[in-house]
Amino acid sequence: MSKISFKPHKVTKRIISSLASRASDVIMSRFGLTPDGRKKTLEEIGKKYNITRERVRQVEDVALHSIKKSPAFKAEQAIFDELKVLVHKLGSIVAEHELLPYISKDRATQNHINFFLELSDTFKKHREDTHFHTRFSVDEQITERVHEALRKLYGSLKDEDLIPETEMIKKFFEHMGTLSEHYRDEEIGKRWLSMSKT
Repeated sequence: MSKISFKPHKVTKRIISSLASRASDVIMSRFGLTPDGRKKTLEEIGKKYNITRERVRQVEDVALHSIKKSPAFKAEQAIFDELKVLVHKLGSIVAEHELLPYISKDRATQNHINFFLELSDTFKKHREDTHFHTRFSVDEQITERVHEALRKLYGSLKDEDLIPETEMIKKFFEHMGTLSEHYRDEEIGKRWLSMSKT
């Protein structure tokens, strides 16, 4: 049973159709949207076109900007709305390593979804840092609270503490304070905990 109603490959094809061939190739290569599904580095693409890494980055930025301005991108608004509903259902902030496999087990499909998430301003990408894995969010307030509660939770634990998962989730929700019923869900709690590297 598919978690999404659209075909990511087809959507990608439509939204990058307005790009010149080099710009299109740079985007496909950077995000791993090619048949082999491998994300290529700035260096690799630079070698192919005999341009600097910086120039590849510029081509990528201009291409992304031009996609966002295109009628083809605006015509696909429904898929971004659908992804937003999905991220909200999963807890409004979800680690990339949880979200992509949840939507599809297929690596190439995951790359297309990741491309949409990075492309749309609906989603905020939080890069990996010392505390957390890479994650996407759709609600600023919940995101702040989850980050804060995770920090408090781990601040209150000692390395030698062995706590069962259910107990951990319960403690975490205590740090979260009042929450709507939607978020008081064990699965969402587990997902939030899995964003932390601790």
